[in-house]
Amino acid sequence: MTTYALRPFGPRPCTLVVCRGCCCGDARKIPGTDHEGQLARLREAAAASGGRLAVRTSDCLGPCGQANVIVVQPSTEGRRRGARATWIGWALDDDATDDVIAWANAGGPGLADVPATLELQLIPPPADARRRMR
Repeated sequence: MTTYALRPFGPRPCTLVVCRGCCCGDARKIPGTDHEGQLARLREAAAASGGRLAVRTSDCLGPCGQANVIVVQPSTEGRRRGARATWIGWALDDDATDDVIAWANAGGPGLADVPATLELQLIPPPADARRRMR
């Protein structure tokens, strides 16, 4: 019998969805990046946030040519303000990881502006990219 941990209903925190599919997180495909260290740092930041930040991993999110991909999902309050998930590509170094953590700790989409240092790393969600190609 499988049991599931239930989390109390309440506001949803800013959530970082970290791709760990076919290319993201793979040292053979993207050498020179500490993939495990990046994920550990993101999880440590979530643990230290007092519940304002969450991290989860996902299988392939799609834009493999832009690995490592992190999707920053807005908190409940950010969604109330009209924010949508923000996709970040090429999150391969400590600076990018620091910027993602700082933005998420500041509230993330809808509550804080995207750091200028991440603006060039913003990528369209795969569904948006497919619509533009039609």
